[in-house]
Amino acid sequence: MRSTFMGLETARRGMYAQQSALYTTGQNIANANTPGYTRQRVNFEQTDPYPSVGMNRPQIPGQMGTGVKAGSIQRVRESFLDVQYRGENSKMGYWETRSGALSKMEQVMNEPSDSGLSKTMDLFWQSLQDLAVNPKNTGARSVVRQRGVAVAETFHYLHTTLAAEKNNVKNEINVTEKQVNSLVNQIHQVNQQIGSVEPHGYLPNDLYDERDRLLDELSSLVNIKVEYATPEGNASPIAEGKAIVKLTTDSGTELGVLVSDSSYNEMKVNNINLDNPVSTISIGSTNLSFESFQSSGKMKSLIESYGFQDSSGNVKGLFSDMMTELDNLAFTFAKEFNDVHKSGLSPNEINNGTGNTGFFIDTKDNSDDLTTPSDRRNGFASRIGISQNIYNSLDNIANASASNPTLGDSGAVLAMADVINKNFDYGNKNEQSNFRNYYEAVIGQMAVNSQEAVRLTSNSEALRQAVDDRRASVSSVSLDEEMTNMIQFQHAYNASARMISLTDELLDTIINGMGVGGR
Repeated sequence: MRSTFMGLETARRGMYAQQSALYTTGQNIANANTPGYTRQRVNFEQTDPYPSVGMNRPQIPGQMGTGVKAGSIQRVRESFLDVQYRGENSKMGYWETRSGALSKMEQVMNEPSDSGLSKTMDLFWQSLQDLAVNPKNTGARSVVRQRGVAVAETFHYLHTTLAAEKNNVKNEINVTEKQVNSLVNQIHQVNQQIGSVEPHGYLPNDLYDERDRLLDELSSLVNIKVEYATPEGNASPIAEGKAIVKLTTDSGTELGVLVSDSSYNEMKVNNINLDNPVSTISIGSTNLSFESFQSSGKMKSLIESYGFQDSSGNVKGLFSDMMTELDNLAFTFAKEFNDVHKSGLSPNEINNGTGNTGFFIDTKDNSDDLTTPSDRRNGFASRIGISQNIYNSLDNIANASASNPTLGDSGAVLAMADVINKNFDYGNKNEQSNFRNYYEAVIGQMAVNSQEAVRLTSNSEALRQAVDDRRASVSSVSLDEEMTNMIQFQHAYNASARMISLTDELLDTIINGMGVGGR
């Protein structure tokens, strides 16, 4: 025979279970605006029926329910959406950073404009054409010299400014490296806290939320894959366990373990503090070549902007490539212009027999000999200058051709003015082009890269936002839904309380009313 007081226990359990659900609803409402918070729910479970199976079980028609209990308080979260979000977040971090670097480069190059290199060169060629009209005109010679100075100063400005922006990227790489290592350390610490709670059968939902927030932030810096270790001890069946965070390529190939179930490894971008191009990246004790570091995210994009060394020893990168192009332009232009200038005769040479020199020099050694090996091109845009002889006397500017050495001859000036129309090898593409076409190709390629980065940044942002919206529809707190739940649990709580009152009346009849009939 079942207990007379069985109904009281069933109602009591109902009250406690609904009370737990109301408390959880209150937690959700309180954290409706907390970043990274995942709404929680109480998983109701029926308690064991009465009677249990055994030899001494009471002979009643069947088992009866004994009420309800709050089996667990679980986060409402879809792990598949987390994987999708982090994948899109890595792409977003990569393209957003690349777009920012190219935008800065476009601002530095400032083409087309009235103050860019293209306009400065046009003015220089125009001054030569004006001098060709009147080779004896001192004012025209002065303009040629000043426009030549402007060309050199423009090359200096572009090279120096690009070098400064490149240095800013280097500093950002160092900051991002520290950020990655800080996040990895924090994830490890949260893992250890989770590992100390789960074996006791609890679900540390707040720690799960904090860990997911850190993983989301880390995914914008590098591409990661997250796995979970089996919980230890008397853990709940739905406990998540410690997170194992692996650095992976975009195709899913594992590059190293950032966080294991017991430790973590820091990331190190090697040699960057020496202003060298990046060649290797360390994950703990494992060294990776940058070419194998195909892990989308902010870090990869920053290194590609700064400069890296490929397997052939060549230096590549957005800023490194542009600075190399400027060096090639400045060196080839100066060399070819000097060759034409040296072949002509200046007024001083015609009148006094003094030797002619080049127009442009390498300010590092004040030499106009630009026929030395190709490694002299490196950094030449920051060293190009005007010959001291040209500064000393305007009559050292060649105007006459050697075949007709008269002061009124403009053969050399016309030949120098024609340099811009001739095709030359600019050093790294094994093809010839004139100055204008080559420079336009360099600027055009930069514009195409920038346009692509902006477009893919927009696409990545749209995809990430779409996934985040789906994730929010599952995990975020809806105040309307929580208010509905609150009313539902409140009515259930009141009904359980009313059941206790009814049971009390039944017991009062049994205790105080039975056996007094007929008195």
